[in-house]
Amino acid sequence: MSQALTLARPYARAVFAIARDANALPAWSDALTFAARIAADPQMLAVLGNPKLTSADAIALLSPQGGTETFGNFLSLLFDNRRLPLLPEIAGQVDAMRFEADRVVKAKVTTAAALPASELDAIKAALTRRFGREVEVETAIDESLIGGALIDAGDVVIDGTLKGKLDRLQAALAH
Repeated sequence: MSQALTLARPYARAVFAIARDANALPAWSDALTFAARIAADPQMLAVLGNPKLTSADAIALLSPQGGTETFGNFLSLLFDNRRLPLLPEIAGQVDAMRFEADRVVKAKVTTAAALPASELDAIKAALTRRFGREVEVETAIDESLIGGALIDAGDVVIDGTLKGKLDRLQAALAH
């Protein structure tokens, strides 16, 4: 995985620079997300690795409706360098650069049950104060957490779940 990230980094930086200079980051991000979803599918990965597949066919498969010529050229470059499988990593890195440039922190809040909007707003406000940036919150439900919340915001993970507390208590008692 780290090799894929390393190989994807120069492409992601180049795409980010092109999209930023053209003032088209959202469009490029959407196009990359579309292509990455297709490239991440195991069946499509086999199709993309087929030696009979032409560059034009790959571009047609991976380009969203109304994709730009520049995006098609980018896909052609990836095809020629046999880097189409890196699309998910490239898309992830471009999104991370975009959020950094927009000063947005992407956070995932996982709870045992769905949170009321007021609690989610309170968590978002607390994260905004902590990071000094706008926070985009994604929610998930994992019933095994028992209660509380697990917040994953990039390099910061806050485990306030009952399961996490029980695990830490068990570890403390074992030592």
